[in-house]
This record gives sequence, C-alpha cells and structure tokens, in this order.
Amino acid sequence: MSKSFDMELFLAGVLIGSHATRQRHVRQAKIIQAAIAGRWQRENPWTWQKKHVVWFLENRLSEHSQATRYYYVLTARLLARRLGTSWLFKL
Repeated sequence: MSKSFDMELFLAGVLIGSHATRQRHVRQAKIIQAAIAGRWQRENPWTWQKKHVVWFLENRLSEHSQATRYYYVLTARLLARRLGTSWLFKL
C-alpha cells in the first residue's frame, strides 16, 4: 500500500503570505500534480521534469483566463523553488 504524496508538507518550506494565499498554492499544486500523474504517471514532484510543468501550463490552462494562468505560474515557480531548480516559466 503506497501512501499518497503530501503536497502541503512538500511546499511548507517555501509558502509565504496569508492563509488564503498558501491554501490557493497548495490547491493549485495538487491540481498540477494530478494532471501530471494522469498524463505521465509521475506522482512525486521530485520525478518531474520542466517539460511536465510546461505541458500543464500551456495545454491544460489554454482555455483559462490570463489571470488564472498567472496564478498557476506563481505556483509553478514555488514548486521549482522547492525542488531547487532554475526553471523559468513565461507569463
């Protein structure tokens, strides 16, 4: 039996701001995680590559508003910071 990955614990070290902002980032990170897991069967952010996150931002959010995409890019930047990578994402 495998234990599901705890995204809130994963992001705890890099989350700042109000409670609502932290909860939004966690919620969006879980959505990103579910989409990547569904497409590439990679449940754990430590196994992700930049192409996985870029795919989510470009393809899964293509029908969403610019404001929604902006907030997801902010969450993706937090994920990259937590992973210790130098990934850059366009707004």
